[in-house]
Formats: sequence, C-alpha cells, structure tokens
Amino acid sequence: MSELSYAHGTGTTALLGDTIGRNLDRAVGAFPEREALVDVVSGRRWTYAGFGAAVRELARGLMASGVAKGDRVGIWAVNCPEWVLVQYATARIGAVMVNINPAYRVHELEYVLNQAGVSVLIASLAHRTSDYRALVGQVRAGCPALRAVHYIGDPSWDELTAASASVDEEELAAREAALSCDDPINIQYTSGTTGFPKGATLSHHNILNNGYFVGETVGYTEQDRVCLPVPFYHCFGMVMGNLGITSHGACIVIPAPSFEPASVLAAVQQERCTSLYGVPTMFIAELNHPDFATYDLSTLRTGIMAGSPCPAEVMKRVVAEMHMDEVSICYGMTETSPVSTQTRRDDDLERRTGTVGRVLPHVEVKITDPVTGLTLPRGEAGELCSRGYGVMLGYWDQPERTAEVVDAGRWMHTGDLAVMRQDGYVQIVGRIKDMIIRGGENVYPREIEEFLYGHPKIADVQVVGVPDAAYGEEILACVIPRDPADPPTLDDVTAYCRERLAHYKIPRRLQVLETFPMTVSGKVRKVELRETYGS
Repeated sequence: MSELSYAHGTGTTALLGDTIGRNLDRAVGAFPEREALVDVVSGRRWTYAGFGAAVRELARGLMASGVAKGDRVGIWAVNCPEWVLVQYATARIGAVMVNINPAYRVHELEYVLNQAGVSVLIASLAHRTSDYRALVGQVRAGCPALRAVHYIGDPSWDELTAASASVDEEELAAREAALSCDDPINIQYTSGTTGFPKGATLSHHNILNNGYFVGETVGYTEQDRVCLPVPFYHCFGMVMGNLGITSHGACIVIPAPSFEPASVLAAVQQERCTSLYGVPTMFIAELNHPDFATYDLSTLRTGIMAGSPCPAEVMKRVVAEMHMDEVSICYGMTETSPVSTQTRRDDDLERRTGTVGRVLPHVEVKITDPVTGLTLPRGEAGELCSRGYGVMLGYWDQPERTAEVVDAGRWMHTGDLAVMRQDGYVQIVGRIKDMIIRGGENVYPREIEEFLYGHPKIADVQVVGVPDAAYGEEILACVIPRDPADPPTLDDVTAYCRERLAHYKIPRRLQVLETFPMTVSGKVRKVELRETYGS
C-alpha cells in the first residue's frame, strides 16, 4: 500500500506559551547590551535594553491616547524602526495591529480602515510618489471609526510618545497581565488579485511561535545579525523576520525603507550580517547588480528565500556567490502565520533547490484531491493543506469567507498544487488557478519555468496560460533577457525545449519584457501578464 501524502512535524522543542511582550522581556533580560535593532539609513541603533524601553514607552503612549485591548491600530508605513516599535507596543497592550500595504491608494486605504474598524492610524509622511497625509485627508471623512492619526517623523508622533508620561509602568503591567497568548493582535490583508482583500486575523500564539521555529530551523542565536529588505507589512518581514530574530536575541538590520539591491549589499557588508532575507526576484537583482563583486558578503551563512518558488539556478548562485551555505527555502501563506514547510540547514543542494522543505515542528500538512478531499498517495499532485498552531483565527468579520478555506477539521486549504515525495519533502508545482489545461493536458507552469531558467539568454521567466480557440489555453512564456540587446526569440525557446519537454509543454508564444508586474511583497502578478498579453 502506498504511503499517504501526510506529515506531522515532531521536535524536542515545545511551543511557546508566551505573549509577544513576555517573550521580548526574556530577550531583554538575557541580552540587555546586545544590539536589537539597527536602521542603516538613519544610523540609529538600539540595544535590547533600549529597544525594550522604547517599546514600553510607546505602549504607554498608546494607552494614554485611549487605545484599549482589542482596538485596531493601523500601521501604514515603509520599513523603519518606528514600524517595529508599533508592532511590539501594540502587542504589549493587546491592541490589534492592522498592517496596511504601503502601495495602497485612496480606494484600498478607505476599505481597510473601515473593514477593520481602525481607530488610530500611524503612517509615514510620504514615500516615493505617495503623500500619505494627503491620502489620509481624502478618506478621513468616510472612516467614522478613525479618531486619531500620527505621522512618523512629525510632531504628532512625538506627542504620542510624550503622552506615555501619564501612564505608569504598573498600569502597563496590569494591562499585560490581562492578555492571553490566544488573543488576536494582528490583521494582515491578503493581496488578492480579484475582489477586496481579506483580513487574516492572527494571535500572539500564531505568529510568535512561527517566527521562533523558523529561527530555530536556521539556527539563530544572539550572535546573528539579520538583514531584512522584505516589507514589514507582510509576514515575511514582521514574523519570520522580526519575531524570529528577537525571540533568539539576534539583531534586526533595516537596510532601507524599501528594496534597493545596492542598499542591501552595503548593509550586509557594513553590519557584518550573518543572514539575509528575500524573495527570488530580490536575490536575482542583487546577484546581477553591476558592482556585486565589490561587496564583502563573507559574513553571511544563512538566510531565507520565500514568497514565491525559487529557481534552482538562483539558489545555486546564492550558495556559491553569497556564501549562504545554509540558506533556507520557506513555504507558507499569511493565513498560516505563515510558514508550514522549510528546508533544513543540513539538507543537500537537491533538497534545497528542488523542494520547499518538510513540515515544521508542531505542524501537519497533507496533499489532497481537490475534488474528493481525500489524501493522495505520495508522489501525486494535489492541493496542499496545513493544520496546527499557525492556522489563522479567521478572516476579520468574514466568517463565510473563512469557512471557504478552513474546513471543519481546521485544515487550511492553500490553493497550491503540490507533491509530497517519499522522503516527506514537498514540491510546489503551481496554483490550482494557474494550472494550464491545454487540449485536455494539465500543464504546470512551474515545471516549464524551472527548465527555461537554464536557457543562456533568459535571466527570469514566468509562464502563464492564455486563451486559445483551438486548445482552450495556450502557453505564453514572458521572459526578461540576460542581455537586452540580444533577447531570445520564440524559435530559440522552441529549439531549446524540443528535445527535453513534451510537445504540449512547449511555449507557443513569447513576450520579452524589461520587468514583471509585482506586488509589494515581491510576487509576480501573473493575472496581469495574462490580461495584458493574452489577447
């Protein structure tokens, strides 16, 4: 009888029962003089003792401004130290921090503020072409719950921290004593490609444990210094990053407000970072930076690549050229806090390039038939489902939408197509909605993308299905050339594929691009590629 595609992560380390505030206190007590947070751009630095004090000050300021347990506090800002302070301060007082995508405009901002019932908003003043104060001014009349706005770098921020003087430490301690690790303390809006985003609601227990076990898996100690160019508003930055770091007494390094490859490379060199995070497109940009070879990255040993599947060739270069011998691939989603599977430090190159790892401790995963819901034998493709401490409390104020993805057994249905190998390692083969059905044949874009990464003229590639009168769907390869002056032709791609891919998997259409349309969290917007180039 074939073994089923089910795995339960075991381990010798127990789940944490702390709130985020109590866990931070442990790090402050153990490592008071070690650096906790460094902002490279401004040069500001906090030891754990200083960081803990700054978090408590902001927490008391929020209490003084009338923020009660369960109140929603929005954070609409690019990566900066204040973002991190808000994350820990709101958790200390049991407020629910609402992460707002920095790229949101008026329509999206107003929807999130109202859907979550945000009463206090903390925002950047501006970033790139966005004047946040002006945008807030446009929506404020339509957001009746919003009673206060504080801008980072503005007197209103200073007023918030100064208000802490009216609340003493005993009042803060009393508030914290009334908190449970199962309380909701974070809402993250999923970046859906259709319809309004949904607010995944997460508890202390959800995100503190996930960050902790991700950090355990890459071997973090208080000696580590982690460069975080990924956005804080996403789980990658604030959970796998911030919480994974502080729960081990390590140091958060912010290279810039938003991703710039040169800033990342410079921060790693200057701060002697041991770990670096990024989505594959970030690592590709760093590796291809014209001055890449001039940076000293020898202090790196590990890091995390996640957010979208990693091309094998990119992973090999990260290991060989960035000294990240222990780099880890993580797989997950916001609704599971986020990580369900992860590669291990001692995994061979094949497992770290060909899979998204195996199940984390205290988590269950299975691969099911999308139609029947039955668990499939290992080796067969189906929907990946995850269960355990990381599954969200639900979508904020949307029980019907929650029931669509979390079943009666508390399994989260990811919508991802995956295969569990005989060794328990998981391979993602695509999204159920991205699967191409060409003339009755199921085609998984990920397989073709991995193959085309080996083409000498192709730097990056995304494969999508587009409408076709004869076959229902046809295969379109969107490519970024290594040399813009010598891009690949469709004949080049066809010849490269002809002897090594089944005929129905060979792209019949080719689009050469300079860049891919991206979400702020670094995922390629395949739906936009289909809509733009599918006619």
